[in-house]
Amino acid sequence: MDHEQVGRYRRIYVWEWPVRMYHWINAIAVILLIGTGFMIGNPQNTFYAAEAYQQYFFGSVRFVHFVCAFVFFFNFLVRIYWGFVGNRFARWTNFITFRKAQWKEMKDILSVDILQAEPHMHHKIGHNSLAALIYFLSFLMFAFQSITGFAMYAANTTAMLPRLFTWVVPIMGGDFGVRQWHHAGMWFFILFTIVHVYLVFYHDYVEGRGTTSSMIGGWKFERKDILE
Repeated sequence: MDHEQVGRYRRIYVWEWPVRMYHWINAIAVILLIGTGFMIGNPQNTFYAAEAYQQYFFGSVRFVHFVCAFVFFFNFLVRIYWGFVGNRFARWTNFITFRKAQWKEMKDILSVDILQAEPHMHHKIGHNSLAALIYFLSFLMFAFQSITGFAMYAANTTAMLPRLFTWVVPIMGGDFGVRQWHHAGMWFFILFTIVHVYLVFYHDYVEGRGTTSSMIGGWKFERKDILE
């Protein structure tokens, strides 16, 4: 059952367990990818405090990065699939913002998020229009990071999956160009993570609809007099 009434509010099952699992697996993978990626892109002398045969720290960093990259990629494929078979809140149609009402909602959300104004309209209980647009752009960045990452890794392996992206290297002007773009993509995820965590807690406070807890239990709250 999707709905359960509690007092003046309607309890709505928004995020199904595959979406929640995707979110947390992706969160852990992204954090580890950022940490290890930063060390790979900017190695420090402290990593080489001993002879090479006495330690394998940097090799372990690369190994963790590669494992997390594969987890990140296949987890993303699951989310793509669930965008076609999941409930109405998970469907890809929610992420395509082309209607006038959606852009009006974005304007109202920006006034709330940036100017901390009072909301002038009701925001969707799933992803609001601004979040949907940002998530859609982040999905494109997921694909970009996967492609550039596998393109770099292809030079060090004979595995079929990374070798599918060898064509990316000449297009981006060689390995150095791919590395620079991949490194720039890392900063997108750093900024995205900071803003995402802030807005989740902020909207939880402003709207009071269980934004934070919904990614654990799946449920959000809506007033009974408001129907989407």
